[in-house]
Amino acid sequence: MTEHGNDRQRLSRRAALAGAALALGGATAAMVVRQAAAQQKISQALANYQTAPKGADHCEVCTNFQPPHGCKFVQGEINPSGWCQLFAPKGPSG
Repeated sequence: MTEHGNDRQRLSRRAALAGAALALGGATAAMVVRQAAAQQKISQALANYQTAPKGADHCEVCTNFQPPHGCKFVQGEINPSGWCQLFAPKGPSG
C-alpha cells in the first residue's frame, strides 16, 4: 500500500491491454497479451476498429485517443468519430 493508495487505481498500458484481452478470449487474447508485453500497438483488425461510432461511443471521447488521428494502443490513422473494442470513456475531468 502506498501512502496515498493511488497505485491500485493506476493501470499500466500492459495491464489495460491484458484486461481487454481477457474480454476478447481465446487465441485473440493471447495475441493481444503478447503484443502488449512487447509494448507494440495492435492492428486495427485485431481491435475491431471501425470508422463509425458505436452509439455515443467514439474515439474522440476515449482515454486512449491521441489527437488528431492516433491511439495509444491501435496502429494507423484513427478517425475521431471511429470506435474499437478497446474503447474506454474519458472521466469527468477527461
